[in-house]
Amino acid sequence: MATQTIIIPQKRNPQLQKAKLVAYEGEAPDIELMFNPTEISFSRTVSWEKEKGNRGTTLLPKVNFSGLEPYKFTLKQLLFDTYETKQSVMDYIDIIKQGVETIERNPDKRPPVYRFIWGIEYFHCVITSLTYNLNMFLTDGTPVRAIVDISLQEVDKKNPPGGRQSASKGANRQPNPKLGKT
Repeated sequence: MATQTIIIPQKRNPQLQKAKLVAYEGEAPDIELMFNPTEISFSRTVSWEKEKGNRGTTLLPKVNFSGLEPYKFTLKQLLFDTYETKQSVMDYIDIIKQGVETIERNPDKRPPVYRFIWGIEYFHCVITSLTYNLNMFLTDGTPVRAIVDISLQEVDKKNPPGGRQSASKGANRQPNPKLGKT
């Protein structure tokens, strides 16, 4: 009688990875989420332009493609809770707030650029909006719980904000009429 070997696949034992916003070139502190998001909402807009009076055969306006907008995404209802340690949750919020403030040591005087990473790198991005609600306090008024919404916008990782040089250097590049140069 022949014996059969049955190979039972081993379940992967993945390690929990926390989502984080890693500051580009260390220009600000990294933002590590206390609890991973339960939902991420992505959106992108395609721009179409129409000229007044320019109509097709069906009398609908004739439209021309004018470009793609960057992806926008929102991390909603992120929970930050420090009740057990009795530490102020503002220690976490103050780090996140740096994402919507200008960087003093940066000559461009702009907020930082981040890489959104959660197991994989999603995007290079900037924070476009921050909303937080403090909703639990110790008896002395110390805030120990916050719900945070962070809206982000994709930026070109090959040409991040800052500097005055454009990454487009093609032979067909047209001069900027406002600047009089390329």
